[in-house]
Amino acid sequence: MDTMRINEKRGANYMLLELSGIINSYTYGEFKTKSYSYIRENNLVLDLSEVTDIDSSGLGVIMGVFNDGEDTGFKLYLMRPSSAAYKALDSTGFTDTFNIIHSVTEVL
Repeated sequence: MDTMRINEKRGANYMLLELSGIINSYTYGEFKTKSYSYIRENNLVLDLSEVTDIDSSGLGVIMGVFNDGEDTGFKLYLMRPSSAAYKALDSTGFTDTFNIIHSVTEVL
């Protein structure tokens, strides 16, 4: 069975979700709910360093949260994407659009 874990941490000007495991149509529910909620009130950092796979459902959440951030004035940051996560993000053709960071100290 596919699993994903989420660890939450609050920073001065952001909310951090440390994600690990697989983000797909079976696991993305909690990720979607939390991400859409947090981007309405804070900058949101998704730590993707421990993500082993992302399917189109997970990519859809990331794209939607990015767009909601644009609408609300908050930013979505993707931190240290694993090679699998980066490959999935790159498949969208929007890699240059995303705010990819290496550390939460880069959050504006």
